[in-house]
Amino acid sequence: MSNIVVIGAGLSGMSAAYELREILGKAHRITVVGDGERFSFTPSNPWVAVGWRTPDEVTLQAGDFLSKKGIDFRADGAAKIDAEGHQIVTGDGTSLEYDYLLICTGPKLAFDEVPGSGPDGGHTQSVCTTPHAQHAWEAYEAFLTHPGPVVVGAMAGASCFGPAYEFAMILDADLRKRKLRDKVPMTFVTSEPYIGHMGLGGVGDSKGMMESELRQRHIKWITNARVKEVREGGMHVVEHDDKAQPVREHVLPFAYSMMLPAFKGVDAVAAVEGLCNPRGFVIVDTHQRSPTFPRIFAAGVCVAIPPVEATPIPTGAPKTGFMIESMVTTIVRNIAAEMKGEPATFEGTWNAVCLADMGDTGAAFVALPQIPPRNVTWTRIGKWVHVAKIAFEKYFLYKMRNGTSEPIYEKYVLSALGIERLK
Repeated sequence: MSNIVVIGAGLSGMSAAYELREILGKAHRITVVGDGERFSFTPSNPWVAVGWRTPDEVTLQAGDFLSKKGIDFRADGAAKIDAEGHQIVTGDGTSLEYDYLLICTGPKLAFDEVPGSGPDGGHTQSVCTTPHAQHAWEAYEAFLTHPGPVVVGAMAGASCFGPAYEFAMILDADLRKRKLRDKVPMTFVTSEPYIGHMGLGGVGDSKGMMESELRQRHIKWITNARVKEVREGGMHVVEHDDKAQPVREHVLPFAYSMMLPAFKGVDAVAAVEGLCNPRGFVIVDTHQRSPTFPRIFAAGVCVAIPPVEATPIPTGAPKTGFMIESMVTTIVRNIAAEMKGEPATFEGTWNAVCLADMGDTGAAFVALPQIPPRNVTWTRIGKWVHVAKIAFEKYFLYKMRNGTSEPIYEKYVLSALGIERLK
């Protein structure tokens, strides 16, 4: 019998645990170590932040559903990884030995890199976690009684720009429904070199399409921006040219702001010498395995992926749902192969597929592969994306409750877009 430990009970961790159980059967022990009791469907957080969803609608008790598949669950998180000794230490000091370790932690949110940012003691909101989104909703409720300028966007070093665009558009749609949009000037502030860059160097005509969408919604934008500091009611923004030279420095007033922070690797993972890059993201080969520690695999936002291109202000590469599913399936197949005495030869396809909701419409971005030149580069905007995002939410939560490892993006999303998965 092998002991397999999965750190993280999010999109990649829960999916990995279910797929491991399905492929390996009941002969092996699988333990998921979550940071808290609940699984959260992170893509729904922008809806939570405007009151279109409640936390209970997009979260579930992870242990209740994992146990139905014979998967052990701990909620005390990982405090330390002993990669040489093949064990982890959990938050309460318990040691868990492993034959294989899957790191699926997601990121550490680096609010500390911009003084005054973040919901915990700072002045900006976040949709990166469901508790943050609930906090954002409470702040938004207060804002609605005294509306004013809004600033939405992403800090230098952010690597997932989709939720920032989503939230700006959803906020615009919600304010229009409330007949308050005319009282709320909106500005989108981003480290991207241009609107629609998305950390991907653009996807199709994403620049033109997203600029047009912002224009139509009367949302101004500032690109190549580095936020220096945030104070109550004011954001200190430094604008740069294409050579990263500062050209304008000013304080942007706001009554409400949601800014995505830069991401880093979580402390327990980043502390393992030889496992991570300088930002704390896990270095993996094409098999999703650590080159230094062959018993360690990683999937999701915690994986080190180099930027698609150099940008004047740092931007990271996003890790979308389709990419995460591919990473998880690659890991499971490689572990299963090794248990049979076969070489681990399966490789992940780091393709980017994103459904971004805009409140009353939406945008779909497809980049296959993520790094140019690409076989497919495709962007569309339409109401059907809004409907597809809702359907995706419902089905993924169904998948988590029922313990299925069915690859949603491959089977449903790509087929709905009329795109064949590329091997």
